[in-house]
Amino acid sequence: MKIRILTTGGTFDKVYFDAKSEFQVGETQVGELLQEANTDIEHEISSILRKDSLDLGDEDRVLIRKTVEQDSAKRIIVIHGTDTMVETGIHLQGIEGKTIVLTGSMQPASLRKSDAAFNLGCAVAAVQLLDIGVYIVMNGRVFDPVVTRKNIKAHRFESKGL
Repeated sequence: MKIRILTTGGTFDKVYFDAKSEFQVGETQVGELLQEANTDIEHEISSILRKDSLDLGDEDRVLIRKTVEQDSAKRIIVIHGTDTMVETGIHLQGIEGKTIVLTGSMQPASLRKSDAAFNLGCAVAAVQLLDIGVYIVMNGRVFDPVVTRKNIKAHRFESKGL
């Protein structure tokens, strides 16, 4: 079972530049994390954007959707910034015949204390087990984007109404 992993940027792939005293989206960390986990899943990684999710616009979501629709893989993980992950998840609704999992991280994968590796591992497992549809996988849980929100204070995702 081949898994396509599409990266769009976000905190997951941010790196710190001391000279600039800020984070910027860098090269994806996904391949390195999968190698460190000693996984042998058949996968292919493609970077389609390198943006903070706050900088994503409608045209970017159209590109993400088109890329997912046109990909031959039936199981797709989208690495995405957490601030607008729900919006992109909703935009991907209705794509037939595919299991699509969006994940990201609250801290860059390049940092020692990051949730990136855990969230990626959960997404890899989830995309293999879930039925066709669109899901957000964060903090060890699986969410429906339509009824999900990011709780900024608690640094996690949750179902609306909690």
